[in-house]
Amino acid sequence: MAIIELSDVSRLYGFGDATTVALDEISLVIEPGEFVAVMGPSGSGKSTLMNLIGLLDTPTHGNYKLNGRSVERLRSGQRAKVRRDSIGFVFQSFNLLPKLTALENVALPLTYKGITQTRRLKTAGVMLERVGLGDREYFYPRQLSGGQAQRVAIARALVNNPHILIADEPTGNLDSAASRLVMELLSEIHQAGSTILMVTHNPELTRYASRVVFMHDGSIISDEKSAIGRVSEVVRKSMYSLPKMTEDDTLAGVSTLMHAFPGEESIPKKVTKTKTSKRNPKSIKKKKVKK
Repeated sequence: MAIIELSDVSRLYGFGDATTVALDEISLVIEPGEFVAVMGPSGSGKSTLMNLIGLLDTPTHGNYKLNGRSVERLRSGQRAKVRRDSIGFVFQSFNLLPKLTALENVALPLTYKGITQTRRLKTAGVMLERVGLGDREYFYPRQLSGGQAQRVAIARALVNNPHILIADEPTGNLDSAASRLVMELLSEIHQAGSTILMVTHNPELTRYASRVVFMHDGSIISDEKSAIGRVSEVVRKSMYSLPKMTEDDTLAGVSTLMHAFPGEESIPKKVTKTKTSKRNPKSIKKKKVKK
């Protein structure tokens, strides 16, 4: 049974003439244990799709089934409970609480399940060991590097043993070395059986995915399996073969501007400065004035 199933899902914002279509009748089926990379230009609907799947938002139209259960019409409290028990989130900005230690940040989700403090901290300690930060339990976020902070965020996302891990640009604020550590960790989590959905702008990160979904203008325009360790052909074509501007493109842009702003008053005129004569004023002949 599919773990995620979207059927003709749309998400609209605004009303009347100001309506924006963020998602346009998307259908998507994700099986348990897949590592799905979601790509596309800014504004293509990637984050909106993740918000819907993560139950942070609701679809305007369509049906969403999570583990075979329709969840798009659940009340706010019910969505929060399903989200807590089934989905873990990793964000680009880490979202760690600055006044809590790494151990306390990881243990925080367990607080809402009524687990005792001793058990919470013990479980959080095990998760920090899993991500290689057992010696950073009592460090505050400001004392951690970017890569360490992101690994703490991953440990927090996994502490509830969720079925799905949603990572929205998890390496966006990291250097190449820290990015590699985080991606290797996500790869290990995937190999352990977790389902991972990752939004990324970096084509190289799709090497870790078993499937690549490419979005544009709120629609899925490509969805293909990908061999782990390789950048898929669709990603290569779309990201590495960007069209170059030609002279015709430039002229077309100028023509569009002229049509958008017709009239001479809208076109700035070239201003020429009047040169001041450097000749001796006495050498300038005066015009005779008729009496």
